[in-house]
Amino acid sequence: MSRTTPPRVSVIIPAYNAMPELTRCVTSVMEQTLGPEEIEIIAVDDGSTDGTGPELDRLARTCSTMRVVHQPNSGGAGGPRNTGLDRAAGDFVFFLDSDDYLGPDALRRMVAMADENGTDVVLGKMVSVGGRAVPTAVFSHNQPRTDVFSSAAYRTLGCWKLFRRSLIERLNLKFPPYRNCEDKPFTAAAYLNADGISVVADYDCYYSRNRQNGNNLTLTAADLVHRMDGTRLCFETVARYLDPGPRQDRIMRRHVEWELCGPLRALLPRESEQRAREVFYPQFRHWAQTYVSEGVFQSIAPQDRLIVHLLRADRYEDLMTVARCAKEDAARGHVVDKGRVYWSHPFFRDPVKAVPDACFDATSRIPVHHELTEAAWTGDGDVLRLAGHARIESLGPLQSDTRLILRPSGFRHPDIPVPTTVGTGPHPGQDAGTGFTADVDLDTVDSGAPLGSGRWDLYLDVRAQGVSRTVRLRRPRTDANGERHAPPRRELASGLRSGHGPTTARPFFTPHGDFSLDIREAEADPVCRVTGIAWDTSAPATLVVSGRPTGDAAVRPVTALCAEEDSGAVREVPLLYARDGSRAFTAMLPVGKLPAGRWTLTLRTDDPGSRIPVPPVRGLSGTRWFRGSRLGRPYYAKPLPCGPRGALVLRVAPVRLTAAALRRLRGISRWTTG
Repeated sequence: MSRTTPPRVSVIIPAYNAMPELTRCVTSVMEQTLGPEEIEIIAVDDGSTDGTGPELDRLARTCSTMRVVHQPNSGGAGGPRNTGLDRAAGDFVFFLDSDDYLGPDALRRMVAMADENGTDVVLGKMVSVGGRAVPTAVFSHNQPRTDVFSSAAYRTLGCWKLFRRSLIERLNLKFPPYRNCEDKPFTAAAYLNADGISVVADYDCYYSRNRQNGNNLTLTAADLVHRMDGTRLCFETVARYLDPGPRQDRIMRRHVEWELCGPLRALLPRESEQRAREVFYPQFRHWAQTYVSEGVFQSIAPQDRLIVHLLRADRYEDLMTVARCAKEDAARGHVVDKGRVYWSHPFFRDPVKAVPDACFDATSRIPVHHELTEAAWTGDGDVLRLAGHARIESLGPLQSDTRLILRPSGFRHPDIPVPTTVGTGPHPGQDAGTGFTADVDLDTVDSGAPLGSGRWDLYLDVRAQGVSRTVRLRRPRTDANGERHAPPRRELASGLRSGHGPTTARPFFTPHGDFSLDIREAEADPVCRVTGIAWDTSAPATLVVSGRPTGDAAVRPVTALCAEEDSGAVREVPLLYARDGSRAFTAMLPVGKLPAGRWTLTLRTDDPGSRIPVPPVRGLSGTRWFRGSRLGRPYYAKPLPCGPRGALVLRVAPVRLTAAALRRLRGISRWTTG
């Protein structure tokens, strides 16, 4: 089949002595539901000697969109991947190891996710075959659009993902010629520069398996000598793309834990004394001094803090002692002193070793086991009774000063503590000393005043042996029918509250199972009604919103159309009211002047803080314009699924010229051949 349009995806398969797993790997791509006209397969035989080359040639004879490249052995997977990249023509690139294979609908789902959300990287759910370790945290649920700071995506730096090719070309990304850790700097750079990351978690996309002969590169090139160059490049990549501060600390922490401390403990003692001291130790010490900020140091586990401290202090002998005894010392218990919990390591408060207590402080890492087992309204009043059990591991019964905390979400207000009664209502299988009950009187809980409007998240300050740990209150275990329990919405006594109407309290569980309480003053009637939303025919980058006040809107007149960006930036335009007495209004929002981002549209009234959502409308299309002049860069705006409060959301962004040209060519070709 001759190709008339560029493919959507270029699947690159590096192969070295990959039999017999190779056949299933390649055929899993041939059988994708995305269709052969949308996929090109670039398989690179990296000097194989076991029949891999002939098998690739045989498979290529059955698939006209598969190309095979034969090259001398490069020593790792990076070389053949680069060869494939040089030949790739797809909108997206997917790297598939020859040991592994794809679910039939994997590429279609990942491409659709990228197209719908405009994202540059898509992670497809990974599945273990034969016990090979795969990441799981990031695949707990679908994530249409996220980033490395608000998801667990950075925990998986393997390159088995869908990458937008324009991102790779813009960054000029290539795989370094290392046998291990060669894909981590590549994926890290893509993550840190991507315009959004998507996660497909509701379908098994990528099946990861070990070879029958045990020749996976991750197993045969696991020594330090194969890891050090890739680790160095990981640290340099993060430092290149992120300025020092909390964001860099969050990303750098992963490499300190996984690429510095972990391999040092597990692999450095295996090396000869000379190589350990003269070759590897100086590099580890340099990374600890250069890339472990105080923020990173405080966030890592005591076992890692001790290693970093000894590296910084240039104490090689003590470091080797810690590394050799790491497994034995990890099982040691804890010491409680003055409200802090410390790892009971032999170096702890040893006057000869003189290691600071901060290296052993495990207070924030001691597990807290807790569960909400009852949430119900009591009597006829506005009292929410919460009961459950909690304990700090190994620290015994709860103290009487354990308390509930109501914390505001999205607005300013001090935390509100609520006392609990401990040692009450033990549940089956639970120690009586772990039980707690709290009565939240919504009419008086705020220092004698009613609980104010807004969302309140509930926490539990768990205390035992002088140690305090604050944790988010979680949902109860599911019952026999698998249902989650939350008390119903409650109408509250409006006589005790100021406001415009009756107040409701709605307890609920978030998608992550956390318990929250929503307090709202009900609107008696809508202040206005939006009657039309359309793009101005004479100015395509201007959105026209029309509407009409309802009832007695003079109390809270509608005055402006607001566009609020996710970062908090706000743009407003005034409403223009008709002079014919109809009270109809229009507002003209110059979308073409908005910076790139997601903008939520609302109407503002004279009531401070009051916002009326501009509802999404069926049939509203996107629009394009040139910023500056016809020679300027093209931009687009398109409606997205409704955002907070059910309001219309517009995405404003520059047009990706390469992707737009390819889509146009594809459309022309299909029209002329259809």
